[in-house]
Amino acid sequence: MAELSTEVHEEICRLCTEGDTFAESGQFPEALTKYWKAFDLLPEPQHDWEAATWILAAIGDANFLGGDFVAGRDNLSNAMHCPDAIGNPFLHLRLGQCQFELGNFKRAADELARAFLFEGEELFQDEDPKYLEWIKPQLREPPGGWK
Repeated sequence: MAELSTEVHEEICRLCTEGDTFAESGQFPEALTKYWKAFDLLPEPQHDWEAATWILAAIGDANFLGGDFVAGRDNLSNAMHCPDAIGNPFLHLRLGQCQFELGNFKRAADELARAFLFEGEELFQDEDPKYLEWIKPQLREPPGGWK
């Protein structure tokens, strides 16, 4: 797989770090501006780059935390077409949460189950407990119970 030039990679990292700083202080529109600028630096086809996965993850996370569940669903769904996205517990968690909040419970169950099966309860530890409480009864408990 091709690699980004050092200059482009460094600029993407700089913009994403700035975006993270905004997101950590709840300034999601500002964070999204930085993340999208970073995404726009990716050469076409943008979804072929590993950086696209983590940039779209940051965008989807900011969408979710900012309460824009439609954009979160759309951006996290797009992230799933990027390298190493399928099987990423965090991406499945956030996509499942967006689907849940939009009332798409079948899709939410699929994504939250994947997140739970990949990472367990620990992934849900800092999340609203409603997601874990909702998904666990839908899964068959393993012999010996949940860990």
